[in-house]
Amino acid sequence: MPRLIRSASLLGFRETVRAAGADPERLVRDAGLPPACLRDPDLRLSTLKVARLLENAARELRLETLGLQMAQTRTASNLGPLGLAVREEPTLRAALHAMVRYSHLQNEALLLRVDEADGIAIVREDLAVDQPMALRQSTELVIGVIFRLMQLFLGPQWRPHSICFAHSAPSDRAMHERVFGRQLHFGHEFTGIVCTSSDLDLPLPSSDPVMARYARQYLDFIGGKRNRPMSDDVRKLVILLLPSGQCTLENIARHIGVHRRTVLRRLTAERETYADLLNTVRRELVARLLDRRERPLAEIASLLGFAEPSAFSHWFRTEFGCSATQYEARLASEAT
Repeated sequence: MPRLIRSASLLGFRETVRAAGADPERLVRDAGLPPACLRDPDLRLSTLKVARLLENAARELRLETLGLQMAQTRTASNLGPLGLAVREEPTLRAALHAMVRYSHLQNEALLLRVDEADGIAIVREDLAVDQPMALRQSTELVIGVIFRLMQLFLGPQWRPHSICFAHSAPSDRAMHERVFGRQLHFGHEFTGIVCTSSDLDLPLPSSDPVMARYARQYLDFIGGKRNRPMSDDVRKLVILLLPSGQCTLENIARHIGVHRRTVLRRLTAERETYADLLNTVRRELVARLLDRRERPLAEIASLLGFAEPSAFSHWFRTEFGCSATQYEARLASEAT
């Protein structure tokens, strides 16, 4: 089942592209998307096609900050039903957890997670796409939107501890520093927003407990209308948990809220296995990481959940028929 995203995600695309001197409708058609997606915010589009549209447009226009510029136009109302849940919650923590719970209503490929330890909170982000490809623009759009919402709720003076991106730094960091401040880290082990846990306790001025309850009931109702397969939830959690070394079937079942036997039974009914899903995700992630050529192989092995480089090397040769070093060399020769 293809992952879908609301066309509201393209808010600001038309204006940004036109300002750069290009035709947004032509770029949309070239990506295989309907031109109406630039006018109607409630169309359901392929997340893969939208991601490809943003990357192709940024490359053609030589506009590294396309996704970040689009994010600057966003408000909670642009999130549609998801905005209902976020806006009415009592604290930033509750709003972020609502975003984690209901983000699939906006973007079915979006993976969000809030981790807290030792007084530090990390809002982690990843995107589950079915093909290895660059995701710089989509990633910076998501982080830009979340950061902007946090500032809209807490005031323009609020600043996080740092902003981290797994991809490399742009050639010019000026706009990133203007939006996020100077505490920026590129080529990091994860993508996300780092702040203090006490920030999450700050109250939201827009909060209404009664409306928050109704909003959750409404979102639970409309969210249930699209019966997502278990394999989709498992795949998303594999992507989130692999880098932490906590990607086990038991942990995945705990995050979903069911017993591991239930996960296995539903996967079998969908003609899937946990091992196959884990392997597929690893193949997609390693292709993306090697294509970037930004990380040493030992770090890539760790990000894919391998405790030892030798285990990664054996797995890679089994899957791709060559060593990771040979695969990297082939990519480098194809790029020249």
